[in-house]
Amino acid sequence: MSISISIGSDHAGFELKKQIIDYLKNKSFIVIDKGCFSEERADYPDFAHHTAESVNRKESEFGILMCGSGNGINMTANKHKGIRAALCWTSEIAAMARQHNDANVLVLPARYITISEALKCVDVFLSEKFEGGRHQERIEKIDLL
Repeated sequence: MSISISIGSDHAGFELKKQIIDYLKNKSFIVIDKGCFSEERADYPDFAHHTAESVNRKESEFGILMCGSGNGINMTANKHKGIRAALCWTSEIAAMARQHNDANVLVLPARYITISEALKCVDVFLSEKFEGGRHQERIEKIDLL
């Protein structure tokens, strides 16, 4: 069974998103494109909300988001209860986001990461497992409100 991934970006992340979609499809992932669909100006919150809702509804197992710095789209996704979006710019950070934080959305800073490093982050994020244990207690404290 293939893993499904919802993916979204604003205009600044559009080109990187296209490359990641092609990469994932070539690896037999099911990719659900939540927009945007061109390089025309687009507001990152719209696509963060669509992607986060897709993950929360279990339409997809994970999400991937990107905007210029990654910050705005990350902040927006994390407003959704149950979403643990992690802004990653190295594969080591992506690994820790999965292992220790049980992150379910990978966020990439499109203007500050190479395609090579972005794809490493994607690979690691989708292959690493949550370690549980002491980390589970911390995860449970995130959604208190």
